[in-house]
Amino acid sequence: MSYPRSGSSLADTRNDPVVVIGLGRFGSSLALELTRRGTEVLAVDSRQKIVQSLSGQITQLAVADSTDPEALRQLGVPDFYRAVVGIGGDIEASILTASLLVEMEIDDIWAKAVNRQHGRILDRIGVHHVVLPEHDMGERVAHLVSGRMLDYLAVDENFALIKTRPPGDYVGVPLGESGLRRKHGVTVVAVKRRGEEFTYATAGTVLSFGDIIVVSGRTEDVERFSELP
Repeated sequence: MSYPRSGSSLADTRNDPVVVIGLGRFGSSLALELTRRGTEVLAVDSRQKIVQSLSGQITQLAVADSTDPEALRQLGVPDFYRAVVGIGGDIEASILTASLLVEMEIDDIWAKAVNRQHGRILDRIGVHHVVLPEHDMGERVAHLVSGRMLDYLAVDENFALIKTRPPGDYVGVPLGESGLRRKHGVTVVAVKRRGEEFTYATAGTVLSFGDIIVVSGRTEDVERFSELP
């Protein structure tokens, strides 16, 4: 089985095949979504029952021990540009698999971590992108539960996008005249009217009660802004 690599630019590689190793909830959901988007996927797990349950839904499926370098070579894994390690229940297998992918010089390696210590190890051995889905979801839900936000997305360590309702003081005033960024350090980037789709906000945009707005800024600033009455 062979999957030739494309060139190194994003335009060349974004549609390249992806190998997903570990088909628990995270890995199988990822593999299915990539397949739905038209990406060719090789999905690998050591559990035959799990692999059989996904038969017909994913491009290529294989039962293999991902900690065995020869098994990975037989599947053509070194020829992939992108790989995802979705193993969560066995941290040792996760780390060994990720280290093999690093040794095989896979250009773009993603790996799921079950905790911060696991994530630090994956980062140290050379994984390019470490994902902590449980931690990230917990953090997101905490923001939603504790405030008036409708949605929350951490963009960087201290920068976020939130979806919320406009505070009363900023209803009926053009954004360009509101002094919003000067007073609160945030920017309204999009607005959704009742029954309409989201559209970009401009200096001339006037917010109304019932609108939904997307606001960007430092995490503490958007949190404070979402609490305004």
